[in-house]
Amino acid sequence: MAKSFKTLTEKLPDDSQERIRQNVKQLIEEMPLPEIRKAMAFSQEELADVLNLDQPAISKMERRTDMYLSTLRRFIEAMGGTLDITARFDNRSIHIDQFKSINTLHQG
Repeated sequence: MAKSFKTLTEKLPDDSQERIRQNVKQLIEEMPLPEIRKAMAFSQEELADVLNLDQPAISKMERRTDMYLSTLRRFIEAMGGTLDITARFDNRSIHIDQFKSINTLHQG
Protein backbone atom coordinates (compact mmCIF):
# COMPACT_ATOMS: atom_id res chain seq x y z
CA MET A 1 0.00 0.00 0.00
CA ALA A 2 1.31 3.45 -0.89
CA LYS A 3 2.09 5.85 1.93
CA SER A 4 1.05 9.49 1.85
CA PHE A 5 3.63 12.24 1.51
CA LYS A 6 2.66 13.52 4.96
CA THR A 7 3.27 10.10 6.53
CA LEU A 8 6.69 9.84 4.91
CA THR A 9 7.81 13.35 5.87
CA GLU A 10 6.66 13.03 9.50
CA LYS A 11 9.46 10.51 10.02
CA LEU A 12 12.15 12.91 8.82
CA PRO A 13 14.24 15.09 11.15
CA ASP A 14 12.81 18.54 11.93
CA ASP A 15 15.39 20.37 9.78
CA SER A 16 14.49 18.21 6.76
CA GLN A 17 10.80 18.82 7.32
CA GLU A 18 11.44 22.58 7.44
CA ARG A 19 13.46 22.46 4.20
CA ILE A 20 10.58 20.62 2.52
CA ARG A 21 8.07 23.21 3.79
CA GLN A 22 10.22 26.03 2.42
CA ASN A 23 10.61 24.30 -0.95
CA VAL A 24 6.86 23.71 -1.21
CA LYS A 25 6.18 27.33 -0.27
CA GLN A 26 8.58 28.55 -2.98
CA LEU A 27 7.03 26.26 -5.59
CA ILE A 28 3.58 27.62 -4.74
CA GLU A 29 4.79 31.24 -4.88
CA GLU A 30 6.60 30.79 -8.20
CA MET A 31 4.59 29.37 -11.08
CA PRO A 32 4.71 29.65 -14.84
CA LEU A 33 1.59 31.06 -16.53
CA PRO A 34 0.05 27.68 -17.45
CA GLU A 35 0.28 26.56 -13.81
CA ILE A 36 -1.27 29.82 -12.58
CA ARG A 37 -4.12 29.36 -15.06
CA LYS A 38 -4.66 25.77 -13.88
CA ALA A 39 -4.45 26.77 -10.21
CA MET A 40 -7.14 29.39 -10.86
CA ALA A 41 -9.29 26.67 -12.50
CA PHE A 42 -9.32 28.21 -15.99
CA SER A 43 -9.01 26.23 -19.20
CA GLN A 44 -7.24 27.81 -22.15
CA GLU A 45 -10.63 28.01 -23.89
CA GLU A 46 -12.25 29.83 -20.96
CA LEU A 47 -9.40 32.32 -20.72
CA ALA A 48 -9.52 32.85 -24.49
CA ASP A 49 -13.23 33.72 -24.22
CA VAL A 50 -12.57 36.29 -21.49
CA LEU A 51 -9.74 37.88 -23.51
CA ASN A 52 -11.60 37.70 -26.85
CA LEU A 53 -8.87 35.52 -28.32
CA ASP A 54 -8.75 31.97 -29.63
CA GLN A 55 -7.32 29.04 -27.68
CA PRO A 56 -4.10 28.78 -29.77
CA ALA A 57 -3.32 32.41 -28.88
CA ILE A 58 -3.52 31.53 -25.16
CA SER A 59 -1.26 28.52 -25.71
CA LYS A 60 1.26 30.70 -27.53
CA MET A 61 1.11 33.34 -24.80
CA GLU A 62 1.81 30.73 -22.12
CA ARG A 63 4.93 29.53 -23.93
CA ARG A 64 6.43 32.99 -24.45
CA THR A 65 9.48 33.95 -22.46
CA ASP A 66 9.17 37.63 -23.36
CA MET A 67 6.00 39.71 -23.62
CA TYR A 68 4.69 43.20 -23.06
CA LEU A 69 3.70 44.02 -19.50
CA SER A 70 0.28 45.06 -20.80
CA THR A 71 -0.23 41.56 -22.26
CA LEU A 72 0.81 39.89 -19.01
CA ARG A 73 -1.41 42.25 -17.03
CA ARG A 74 -4.44 41.43 -19.24
CA PHE A 75 -3.74 37.69 -18.81
CA ILE A 76 -3.60 37.96 -15.01
CA GLU A 77 -6.57 40.33 -14.75
CA ALA A 78 -8.69 38.01 -16.91
CA MET A 79 -8.37 35.45 -14.11
CA GLY A 80 -9.31 38.01 -11.46
CA GLY A 81 -5.79 38.86 -10.32
CA THR A 82 -3.60 41.95 -10.32
CA LEU A 83 -0.04 42.29 -11.54
CA ASP A 84 2.51 43.96 -9.27
CA ILE A 85 6.08 44.69 -10.33
CA THR A 86 8.67 44.64 -7.53
CA ALA A 87 12.43 45.18 -7.69
CA ARG A 88 14.30 43.19 -5.05
CA PHE A 89 17.67 44.24 -3.69
CA ASP A 90 19.85 42.75 -0.95
CA ASN A 91 18.36 44.91 1.78
CA ARG A 92 14.92 45.92 0.46
CA SER A 93 12.14 45.52 -2.06
CA ILE A 94 10.68 48.42 -4.02
CA HIS A 95 7.26 48.29 -5.66
CA ILE A 96 7.45 49.90 -9.12
CA ASP A 97 4.28 51.89 -9.82
CA GLN A 98 5.35 53.32 -13.18
CA PHE A 99 3.35 50.66 -15.02
CA LYS A 100 -0.04 51.51 -13.52
CA SER A 101 -0.68 53.73 -16.53
CA ILE A 102 -0.40 50.72 -18.88
CA ASN A 103 -3.93 49.70 -17.94
CA THR A 104 -5.29 53.18 -18.61
CA LEU A 105 -3.57 53.39 -22.00
CA HIS A 106 -5.07 50.13 -23.25
CA GLN A 107 -8.61 50.64 -22.03
CA GLY A 108 -9.29 53.05 -24.81
